[in-house]
Amino acid sequence: MRNTMKVAKWEIKRNMKSKSFIIGLVLTPLIFLAFFLLPDLFSSDDEAATTTVYVNEGLGVYDQLEMAAANTEWQMEPTEVTEQEAAAALESEEDAAYVFIDEQSVETGNVAVYTGEETNPAFMEEVQLLGGPLQMMQIEQLGLTPDEAGVVAQGIVFEDASDETEDSGLFSESILARVIPGIFAAVVMLSIVFTGMAIFQSASQEKKDKIAEIILSSLTPADLMQGKIIGYFVLGIIQVIVFIVIALPALIWKIDFPIIEYLLVPELLVLLLISILGYLLYAALFVGIGATMADISTAGNFQGMVMMLPFSPFLFIGPVFSDPSGFWAQLGSYVPFTAPGVLILRLSLLEEWPWVEIGIAIAILAISVLIFMKLAGKIFKIGILMYGKNATPGEIWKWIRA
Repeated sequence: MRNTMKVAKWEIKRNMKSKSFIIGLVLTPLIFLAFFLLPDLFSSDDEAATTTVYVNEGLGVYDQLEMAAANTEWQMEPTEVTEQEAAAALESEEDAAYVFIDEQSVETGNVAVYTGEETNPAFMEEVQLLGGPLQMMQIEQLGLTPDEAGVVAQGIVFEDASDETEDSGLFSESILARVIPGIFAAVVMLSIVFTGMAIFQSASQEKKDKIAEIILSSLTPADLMQGKIIGYFVLGIIQVIVFIVIALPALIWKIDFPIIEYLLVPELLVLLLISILGYLLYAALFVGIGATMADISTAGNFQGMVMMLPFSPFLFIGPVFSDPSGFWAQLGSYVPFTAPGVLILRLSLLEEWPWVEIGIAIAILAISVLIFMKLAGKIFKIGILMYGKNATPGEIWKWIRA
C-alpha cells in the first residue's frame, strides 16, 4: 500500500505541474460559465425597457387605469394630445404609445391606441390590462349592483385543484430536490472519469518511453496500477473542487433558488457512491487496456471501443426519460457499463426511489468493480512489459485465462 500511495502522489504532482492540466483545470468551469452566462449578454433587453404610455381620457378613470397597470414596466402620463396629433408626437419618442378613451370607447368596446416604430412589440398584448376599469363602466351602465358588477368583472378562472398543483412546473421544489443532487453527482462522475481517461495515455506513454521496466524494478505491477487509479481519482476530485469554487457562486447568483439546501440531502451520498463505483470500473478498464497499447496514436478498434464505454449510458437516455421505471431503464441499471449514468438519471427523475432495485444495481456494480480490477491487474502485469505492437483481443483473453 505504501508503494501504491507513492505512485499516486507522483501522478498527482506530475499532472499538477503540467501546464496543459492546469489550463484545462481552470478552463473547463470557465467554458461552462461562458455557455451559461453569455446568452444573457447578447439577448435583447426590449422586454425590460420602460414604455411611456400617454393616456387621453375624459371619463375620470385615469387613477383606475394606473392601478391596473401597476405591475407593468410602463410610465403612465396623462396627456392633452389629440388623435390627429399622436402620429407626429410619436416621431420624437423612442418607446411610447398614446391611448385615447372616451364615451364611444366604452359603448363600442374599441379603444384607439397609437404606437411608434420603436415601441415595445409586447405592448399591444400588455395594454389589454386597461380593459378592466372600462369593463366595470360597461357593467355599471347595464344597471347591475356593485357586487354583481364585481363578480362579472372578475371573469371565470380555471384552476388546477389536484394535489399536484403546488409541485407542478419545471422548477418546483420537489423536482429541484431530486434534480440538483443528480446533476452534482453527474458532474463528479464525468470529471473524475474524464480525468481518469488520462490513465489510458499514461500507461501507454510509459510503454512508449520504455520506462515501465525501470519503474517495475522497485514496485509491483499491482502497486503501479492501483497508484495510477488513486492518483487520477484525486485529480478528478480536484477538478470538481475547482469547478465548484468557480461555477457555484455564479449559479447561486444567477439562479434564484436555494441550491445548497437542495444539494445537501441524504440521497446525495447514494448518488456519489454510484459515481465513485462508476469511476473505479472505467478506471480499471482504462489502465488495463492502456497497458496493451504500444502507442495511443495507433490504438485499434478494440481499444477505441473501450474508451467509448463511459458514453454507453447515452443509449438509454430516451427510454429513461420516457419511463424511468420501465424495462429499459431497469436493464440499463443492471448492466455494469451503463449503470452509473442510468442510475443517476433515473434517481433524478423518480419521486420515490426503488430501493430494492438500487441495492441490486449497486451490488452488481461493486462486484463488477472487483472483477474488472482483478482482470485489469492480469492484463496490466503482462501488457505493460510488451513492446512493439498493440495486443490483440485474443492475446488479452489468453492473459486473463492464465
